[in-house]
This record gives sequence, structure tokens and C-alpha cells, in this order.
Amino acid sequence: MTTSPEYTVPRYTPERSTLAKVFARNSMLWRLDWLLLGSALLLSFVGTLLVWSATRERTELNQGDPEHFLFRNVLNVCIGLALAGGTVMLGHRRLRGAVPAMYGISVLLVALVLTPLGSTINGAHAWIKLGGGFSIQPSEFTKVTIVLGMAMLLAARVDAGDREYPDHRTVVQALVLAAVPMAVVMLMPDLGSVMVMAVIVLGVLLASGASNRWVLGLIGAGAGGAVLVWQLGVLDQYQIDRFAAFANPALDPSGVGYNTNQARIAIGSGGLFGKGLFEGTQTTGRFVPEQQTDFVFTVAGEELGFLGAGLIIVLLGVILWRACRIARQAPDLYGTIVAAGIVAWFAFQSFENIGMTLGIMPVAGLPLPFVSYGGSSMFAVWIAVGLLQSVKMRRPLSA
Repeated sequence: MTTSPEYTVPRYTPERSTLAKVFARNSMLWRLDWLLLGSALLLSFVGTLLVWSATRERTELNQGDPEHFLFRNVLNVCIGLALAGGTVMLGHRRLRGAVPAMYGISVLLVALVLTPLGSTINGAHAWIKLGGGFSIQPSEFTKVTIVLGMAMLLAARVDAGDREYPDHRTVVQALVLAAVPMAVVMLMPDLGSVMVMAVIVLGVLLASGASNRWVLGLIGAGAGGAVLVWQLGVLDQYQIDRFAAFANPALDPSGVGYNTNQARIAIGSGGLFGKGLFEGTQTTGRFVPEQQTDFVFTVAGEELGFLGAGLIIVLLGVILWRACRIARQAPDLYGTIVAAGIVAWFAFQSFENIGMTLGIMPVAGLPLPFVSYGGSSMFAVWIAVGLLQSVKMRRPLSA
């Protein structure tokens, strides 16, 4: 009598559901820095409301449509989010190989500004018009490529284990890489962007572990260069007037000092709680120029008051805190330098923008990150957020 072979029922192993994969501890969603992302989103939301308030009554700007800047700013934020998502998906390490091409394109774009393709907006010859009412400011994207390019050079041999810190030759190469676009931007001249780039360079060098002699030398060279630029007359007259008004706030209050005087009046009139969104008399009366861009913080001060303006500063502080934390916990020097360069960029640009509205910094024509209207600026800062998220996601889960 033959017996049939023993039949073993195969054990069923259920596949993990898509939802379980999404929320798994090693998933992309779990590893995002949600506090950083939420703060940036909230800033962009508040900025959109402030831009709308600053432009809805200005028919000379909004082409007769009160919601013109509202929809365009929402579009800018959405494109910025898409760029941030694409940056996260690619990853800062994969982008490392594309840095030379990105750098070359950014230098080419800023050089095109000096050709007939360039255009002047608000006294700065720093734009390229694309048609259809759209334009780009290439110097904003150059900030990103300087961070990535210097990080690539300074971290290459250290991450490979050949050295503990960048040698002098590598530092020189990194400085030359940054100097080329900075020199072109200075010829526009766009002094504000050059100032931000210079601070980025210092932040990157400090994070890289390069000798402090380089940092001290650059600070000294920067001071000497500023004097030389002033003496050679490289700056346009409107830029010289801005520094003169900063040094002497009482100088020509109806002329060169008008912007800063009106900005302080608008902020001071808001009090603790503000006059209410869309209710600012300085804003609706069009007393402060460029309120949707450089002077958007005055809208917050007048309409949202000390508490609303303070919230903007707190959110910027949270972003800087999270970025510093990401830099400190990055698994390699390349990630550390990228995050530190972004910290230097955001910190200085925020301080300069808010400071010029309060009269403690000269007017330099810099937007407030995530808040001011402007596609190029919005795209660049959201790409930077994507880089920060990428660095954070590549660190060990236990960090």
C-alpha cells in the first residue's frame, strides 16, 4: 500500500500594505523634518497674505486685478514645493555629480544679465525677462550653486578619508569657484546678492574645518574690497545714497531716506496686535514703496502688529535651528557644509531684510526668505529646503 507524500500547506505571508510602507520608520515620509517643512509652509502662507494685502489696491502693479499677485504668489510657492520635492527625490549626493553643470549654467545666466537680454527693475540690472510678464533673477540660483560647488570641493578628500580637513590648495579652488559669479553679479551691480554670497562663503569655510586664517583673511580682504569699491565708483548712485541714508537717517527724508522713514512709521503704527489684515493705512495709502518685495515686513508690522511680526521672526528662527541641527548631525562633511551654507544664507538675508525696515541695516534690495514676492527667490529657498531635507534623510535613523 502506497502512501501519498505529506502535503504541507504553504504559509501565507501578507505583503505590507502601501499605507504601511508609507508610514514605516525607514520611509521618506517618516524621515522628513516636519518642523522645518511646516515652518517654511506657514511662512509662505503668511507671506502670500501679506503680498496680497500690499498689492490688491495698487492698480498700477496688479493690472486692475486685485488678486493678480495672490494667484501668482501661490503659483510660485507651488513651483517651489515641486522643486523641493524633486531635490529630495534626487538627493544632495546624487546632485553632487551634476554640480559642475549646474555651476556652469548659473554663471552663464548671470553673465547673460550683462547682455541686451538683461533688464533693470527697481534700479538693479539683475533680471532676464522671459516674456508674458515673467522674469528670473539668476543671482538667486547662484547662491545654491555656490553652496553646492564649494561643498563638493572642500569635502571631496575629507569624505574619501585622505585628509582630516581641506588643504590650502582646495580652499583656493573653492574661493575661485565662488569669486567668478560674485564678480559678475557685482558688475550688475547687485550689492545685496554679493553680500549674501560673501556670508555664504564664510559660513562654508567655517563648517569645512579650514584654517581660521582663511576666514580672518577673507574678512580683512572684504573690508579692504569695500573701501576699494567705494573709491573706484563701482557702485551706482542709488546704492551710495542708500548707505548715506543709513548713516544719517535725517538725510533727505523726502528723498533717499523716504523708504526707511515710511517703513519705520508703518511698523511702529501697528502696535501690539496690529490694525488688522488689509486695514493698514500706510499700506493701503501706498506710502511704503516695494511692500510686496523688499519691504514686505512693514505690512506684517502694521497689520499684524508686534505679535504677528514676531511670529515671522520665530518661524525663521525655527528654520535656522532645524538647519543647524541637520548640519551638526550630517553623516559626512559634504552634508554638513551644504546645510551650514544654507544657514549662513538664510540667517544673513533675513537679518538684512528685517534690519533695513527697522533702520539698523542699510537698504540692500534683498527679499525676506519665504515671505517676499518673487519667483526666483521663492524657488531658490525651497530648493534649499529640499537640500536640507535630503541631508537629514541620509543620516542614520538613530541620529
